[in-house]
Amino acid sequence: MTQGGVISALWRHPIKGFTPEPVSEALLCPDGFFPFDRLYALEVGRSGFDPSAPKTISKMKFAVLARFAAVARLRTRYDEFDDALDVVDEDGKTWRFDMASDAGRHSLARHVETVLARHEDYDPAAFPLTLLSAPDPEVVRSQFRFTDSGRGFVSFLNLNSVRDLGQRIGRDLDPLRLRANIWVEDQSAFEDHDWVGKHIRLGTEGPEFEVLKPIVRCVATHVNPDTAERDVDLCAALWAQYGHRDCGIYARVVKGGTARPGDALHVY
Repeated sequence: MTQGGVISALWRHPIKGFTPEPVSEALLCPDGFFPFDRLYALEVGRSGFDPSAPKTISKMKFAVLARFAAVARLRTRYDEFDDALDVVDEDGKTWRFDMASDAGRHSLARHVETVLARHEDYDPAAFPLTLLSAPDPEVVRSQFRFTDSGRGFVSFLNLNSVRDLGQRIGRDLDPLRLRANIWVEDQSAFEDHDWVGKHIRLGTEGPEFEVLKPIVRCVATHVNPDTAERDVDLCAALWAQYGHRDCGIYARVVKGGTARPGDALHVY
């Protein structure tokens, strides 16, 4: 077993495509998802998603950065205790939406529509937004989240990979572009891509993971999370510099436990 870095930060994304939220710790369960990650998604028109038989579908069916850069103009924060979403709009005004009520969910969708219609080639009458929520696992007899991959993935990001790419192209790249759950320091750039098939343990008694595959990046990473502008073709840069479009890894939880910033990452 070798040490493969240190956890520097943990992030969740309660609504697919919207604001990443830092957390101080995360309780991970075998074959489970990162807590409160991708619980909701805003469907654009009719996506074909069936909550009674949930399956992973294309991210382009949802209001996400890959489709609408203007999503980054809204700053969101999910309150899991009240099941409410706070949204700070472009004017700095904060709105609260009750995610447990039909009225609150409807109001949130209409609010996001106004922002997209203002900044994107988007017609809310033709493609209205509908807030979808991950089905109750006790009802559908399986866990489901609005992730880009169909299994209970947790994503890791090697921060030195992002820095290495940024240095090569002369850009300061914000790691938030890559929307990962677990940030890792003290690794060589892209060394985590060699861990496929290996296992990771966090801390001395923390959760353990099976590394499944590198994460193939998409045009969502082109969007600056601060300005909501597509200001760098990160996919093309990865290909030009390394011959692939991968950055970060997906892993499956095989043993439960609590992850915290400062935990050492062990590879075996």
